Amino acid sequence: MNVKGIIYLTGKTAIIKVFGEERWNSFVPKLSTKEKFFSNTIWAITPVPMDKFIIYLDELVKEFFDNDMMQYVTFGKLAAQFALSPEGPYKSYLLTKDIKQFVESVLPKLWSTYFDEGNAITKFENNIVHFKITGLQIKHYYFEKLLMGYFQKAIKIFGKKTVAKQVRSISSGDDDIYFQFELKES
Repeated sequence: MNVKGIIYLTGKTAIIKVFGEERWNSFVPKLSTKEKFFSNTIWAITPVPMDKFIIYLDELVKEFFDNDMMQYVTFGKLAAQFALSPEGPYKSYLLTKDIKQFVESVLPKLWSTYFDEGNAITKFENNIVHFKITGLQIKHYYFEKLLMGYFQKAIKIFGKKTVAKQVRSISSGDDDIYFQFELKES
């Protein structure tokens, strides 16, 4: 499984914004020592193998967030904010105005925009967004939290506040990842 380099670049942009370019520039050589892949130039379309991406995220957490692994949720939210902002590369995904269409058409497109493995299956019923990811081989609890943060923020940017709940987890032995996002009054 690969992720597109846009995710790496989103992290870079967020870290520089919060911690400064000097701190980022001191981080990259350490990351490259740990994983040689990151000594290469990474473009928005560069395929980044998932195992390398997880190393990148884990090292970000260690370096910038005192090893607080729950920051994965924050990473997910920052990635959605960047991607779906008025200046973001995927802002056009917000052109739809219908929540059901956004959930059932746009959210799966967001998944396939970033990842080349797994299927996103979405449904909107009874004011709840059902979001399932099947066909993944990766078992990483905090990666699942990143996904939860991303899609919760995407729904919020669309204009709906939610309460997120993880129903199933591959890292806990289930066959899929399943989130529910219950819509709340905005």
